Amino acid sequence: MNFIYLLCFLALSTCSFAQATLSQWINPMIGTGGHGHTFPGPVWPFGMVQLSPDTRTDGSWDGCSGYHYSDSLIYGFSHTHLSGTGCSDWGDVMLMPVTGTVSFNPNQYASKFTHSTEGAKAGYYACELLKYKTKVELTVTPRVGIHRYTYPVQNQLNGVLLDLNHRDALLDGHLRMKDSVTVVGYRRSQAWAKDQLVFFCIRFSKPIVKMQYNPKTVVKDPTASDSRIQQAVFYVGKSPDPLVIKVGISAVSMDGAELNLDKEAQHWNFNTYKNQSDAAWNQILNKVRIEESDTNKKTIFYTSLYHSFIHPSLYMDADGQYRGRDGQIHQSSGFTNYSVFSLWDTYRTLHPLLNLLEPERSKDFLNSFLQQYRQAGRLPIWELSANETDCMIGFHSVSVIADAAVKGINIPDSMELLKAAIAASQDPRFGIPKFNLQGFLQIDDESESVSKSLEYAYDNWCIAQLAKRYQKQQDYKRHIKRSLAYQHLFDISTGCLRPRQNGGWLKNFRPNEINNHFTEGNSWQYSFYVPQDIVGLSRLFKNELNFEQHIDRLFSDTTGLTGREQADVTGLIGQYAHGNEPSHHAAFLYHFVGKPLKSYLRVHQIGESMYHNATDGLIGNDDCGQMSAWYVMSSLGIYPFCPGSDQYAILPSMFNSYTLNLTNTQQFKVQTPFLKPASNLHIHSRLNSQPYLKSFLTHSQILKGGLLEWSLASETSGWGESYVNRPASVIESETVLPAPVIESVQQVFKDSLMFSIRQLNALPLMTLFSTDSLKDLQVYTGPVRIFSNTTVKTQVISNTDKSPLIQAHFFKLKRNAEIQIYPQPNSQYQADGSQSLMDGITGSTDWRKGYWLGFQGKDVTFNIDLKKPYPLTEMLFGFLQDTRSWIVFPKEIEVLASSDGKQFIRIGRLQTKTSIDRLDPLRETWKLSLTQKTPYRFVKIIAKQYGLLPKWHPGAGGESFIFIDEIEIK
Repeated sequence: MNFIYLLCFLALSTCSFAQATLSQWINPMIGTGGHGHTFPGPVWPFGMVQLSPDTRTDGSWDGCSGYHYSDSLIYGFSHTHLSGTGCSDWGDVMLMPVTGTVSFNPNQYASKFTHSTEGAKAGYYACELLKYKTKVELTVTPRVGIHRYTYPVQNQLNGVLLDLNHRDALLDGHLRMKDSVTVVGYRRSQAWAKDQLVFFCIRFSKPIVKMQYNPKTVVKDPTASDSRIQQAVFYVGKSPDPLVIKVGISAVSMDGAELNLDKEAQHWNFNTYKNQSDAAWNQILNKVRIEESDTNKKTIFYTSLYHSFIHPSLYMDADGQYRGRDGQIHQSSGFTNYSVFSLWDTYRTLHPLLNLLEPERSKDFLNSFLQQYRQAGRLPIWELSANETDCMIGFHSVSVIADAAVKGINIPDSMELLKAAIAASQDPRFGIPKFNLQGFLQIDDESESVSKSLEYAYDNWCIAQLAKRYQKQQDYKRHIKRSLAYQHLFDISTGCLRPRQNGGWLKNFRPNEINNHFTEGNSWQYSFYVPQDIVGLSRLFKNELNFEQHIDRLFSDTTGLTGREQADVTGLIGQYAHGNEPSHHAAFLYHFVGKPLKSYLRVHQIGESMYHNATDGLIGNDDCGQMSAWYVMSSLGIYPFCPGSDQYAILPSMFNSYTLNLTNTQQFKVQTPFLKPASNLHIHSRLNSQPYLKSFLTHSQILKGGLLEWSLASETSGWGESYVNRPASVIESETVLPAPVIESVQQVFKDSLMFSIRQLNALPLMTLFSTDSLKDLQVYTGPVRIFSNTTVKTQVISNTDKSPLIQAHFFKLKRNAEIQIYPQPNSQYQADGSQSLMDGITGSTDWRKGYWLGFQGKDVTFNIDLKKPYPLTEMLFGFLQDTRSWIVFPKEIEVLASSDGKQFIRIGRLQTKTSIDRLDPLRETWKLSLTQKTPYRFVKIIAKQYGLLPKWHPGAGGESFIFIDEIEIK
């Protein structure tokens, strides 16, 4: 065995004997049911291999991890799995023990299993495959999966099926026998990661005596070294001993996979590997030792800590080589490379938790970020297997960088990280240039405009903190001003952050509606998302009491959710949604109005009601550990309400006591001898034996170690009440003038239209405006009437500042026609009603902005009254296809005409020429040329749905949509 690796394992084993085995409190089955999307199989802390059973191959919502507790079939055991994600990928190098001759059809080789024979622990999984009467046991090293198969009585050949064509779309696959006990190959696949490579080396403890392959998967001679066999069964000699298999994987090469195997798995003792994995978990879990008599709470806590230590995942071979974002192989220089950065989720709590408990690993994350920037010119957004998926919004790698920096975690190239962060804020996509220019986003600019405005604002605040740290004053001023974007979206009449459209407010606004102006949420859940300036947000409510009451309404609103279905928005308390990330800081907002007791009660309510020691014990997707990390830090009572700040909001813990064993050898201890305060008693705290009135701690206070004691007493303490004793979340160095609102009844008019302009400021400032007929901005004094297509520009100015220049576009209808539609469009996709079809405003392929009429499941009829007869020469129809979003071009349209509105004749018909297989969003204008000389007043257009979505579609069997915008009749 490699000497250094042996010393590491001996140290881990020694640690496990020297301390209580905390791993006994891990239940990997938590989250494998419901919508937790976790997997039960073994994984080394932050390891490259996640060896787990696959019960689903379809990439379904609840099959994202490859396993769901409700299933009864196992297809095999693959070596990579994502924990808690909302999209499906991985499931690489799938092995299945079999007996006798088998089919290569997954539905045929799959086996039933029962949970009664299933067992899952830290670093270990076992089950029995009923079809083959075979016991399967799994464990891991960082880069190697270890299998032990105990077959039934040895009266037939026992084999192992290797299926590379498993789950994801296979782009290329290769496997071959290197010698009598070794199989090597690679798998190139496409799913969430568009181009993923996994190389493997499989070594058997018994010689392979026979290979059976699927000839349909062979591109060349199967005996050739470059054959493309994708499915094969390897049969081993008859022997009473269990079969042990070691599988090394690599993203670099087959040699790299074999190197990893040789470095980490040199013997055949399965139990030794299992014990080493268990010791690794005990060592890392020992960073937090809780004292708690409730075994369920103890299990929930340590399983949450376990789930927090799965991703990001090791993505580097034992020799330091790794595949970069440029697709090339690189050699690490003094750091460990990682992948799986689910940053929209994990920047909120997971990375702050790791900055506290795993600072050296956080340095590796920063170096991984920097290398990705050097290789691809971009920091990661949601990086997976050296692929940037561009999933979710924001550029939250800058949050991880800023939070690490403020907590003293730096790398030598920190200045280059600042440069990379600034570059992220200048990305030419996702509405970022418009945000930078205008100061916020409107519906017209970008879909999910409110959420993007708010998250871009927070990210710019993070960059400002970095710029301030490195004394880049101009960069600081530019980014801190952008961090106030929320003020342009605050609607005092509702107390909510409200989408803006065409210079004004979105009409028919419902704060409880899930729609495309927010990311996986609604206005309630996003209206409190200003972690960098909570005090500034509260000031918009005029006084703290109003703000406090609005927080109360977040948790007590009974209107429920409306709008489109969003599977992520779960775990509701009023409008608070714990099952998704935007709400995760909201229970701590009471700290900022001097009422930390109310935070305490809400946080404990969430912890007790949303987390359970059960397979469905997570209320939503674990999202690479974010849901679990929330529980860890909230239950400990130290929550990073604003990553990038060095402060934690503090609360009495959910446990009797605990100790943080910090990497600087200090210990931070907390004692909480009560669970809930009595109605006649008040919370007191003492830090290192001295009364402590603040409701926050700094990172450096925790690192120094010490003792924080909570107690109850009859006299008031004033804990966290006064302004100086509250956490800091305020921007005082910069102000903005909110953009004025251009108000009108509608955007499209027949004869004339009146508009007015309203300031959002309490101060009486000057408002300037212009229209197409006015050359220069002039002072606004009252409502203005327009009679033709008009662009209005307006701006508020003061002596020292000015608001963004806002524009609104108003259109006069080209034709005085009336349109009736049957059935009515989906409530989420009704644009500006029927007149949207002839208003001259063309919807883009980013249909989430609006402007499209959407119809699901039924053919659609448009009855148009032109008001008088016309000869018809040409008709143009605007349609959209975005197959991934269930929007498909009509199968055909039929056009009929009539002079009296009663007797119609067909004058034309068009059929789609674009296949549903075309996945990129596409707008087409269908043209119908006519030779009719007869004048017609009435036109009927019938658009026929594609029908149910095909079997290969993730929404197979669901009803497709027709999206239409603009009908032009000449």
